[in-house]
Amino acid sequence: MEPDERTRYGSSFGAAAAAYTAHRPDYAEAAVRWAIEPAPGVPRVLDLAAGTGKLTATLVAVGADVTAVEPDPAMLAELRRLLPAVRSLPGRAEAIPLPDASVDAVVVGQALHWFDMAVAGPEIFRVLAPGGVLAGLWNVDDDRVEWVAGLEQVSGGSAAVTLSAWRVQASDAHLAQIDPAGMFERPEPAEFPHGQLRTAESLVSTLATHSRLLVMDDDERAQLLTRIREYLYGRPETAVGEFTLPMVTCVLRTRRR
Repeated sequence: MEPDERTRYGSSFGAAAAAYTAHRPDYAEAAVRWAIEPAPGVPRVLDLAAGTGKLTATLVAVGADVTAVEPDPAMLAELRRLLPAVRSLPGRAEAIPLPDASVDAVVVGQALHWFDMAVAGPEIFRVLAPGGVLAGLWNVDDDRVEWVAGLEQVSGGSAAVTLSAWRVQASDAHLAQIDPAGMFERPEPAEFPHGQLRTAESLVSTLATHSRLLVMDDDERAQLLTRIREYLYGRPETAVGEFTLPMVTCVLRTRRR
């Protein structure tokens, strides 16, 4: 994306902070453990662009000493409401409000692609202790499942990222974008099975929290959500009651040189 477009999409979530809390999934615990595994002891972890605390909560659950940093006031307010014991600060990836070498790991849930890494990369490098870990995590829909692939077609690529799309984005070109200055080791990818219990209506609500829909005009968004709703009610897997949305938590993990 161009910088202006990245800013527009990346700053769209605050208006849907409550819906984000209600409908976005958590992260596979195995993925979170793997992301911070190289960090020593009880790691000091920065959850950068922490949103409403979806990843923060799992980091706490696995025993990390967490500081959450989030730029959007509405998202940060939700995080503080849900996780009052966690240290949380306003701030951006491009201007992290922490001292040099103060954390063992920086983790980023569903947001690393929004950063201006030419600026954020040196900032992340600065706050990491030598050998510290940088990990990006993404929850993606598993389009190896036929009805999930059909949902992607109906949405025209405007809803959740799929596993197939993430694998393309995790190519060598994408990895180079994460670290344009060569401050980190070559990232290693990993994938962990995950899932979210949904109904047709709650899945529609989940998809409505994605950036491409948030920036659409009202009529276009309503038409797209209607098509998605009709598709879900027309599929035997999703038409009645609760079902598990097949997902994968994908991770890119690297270390500070």
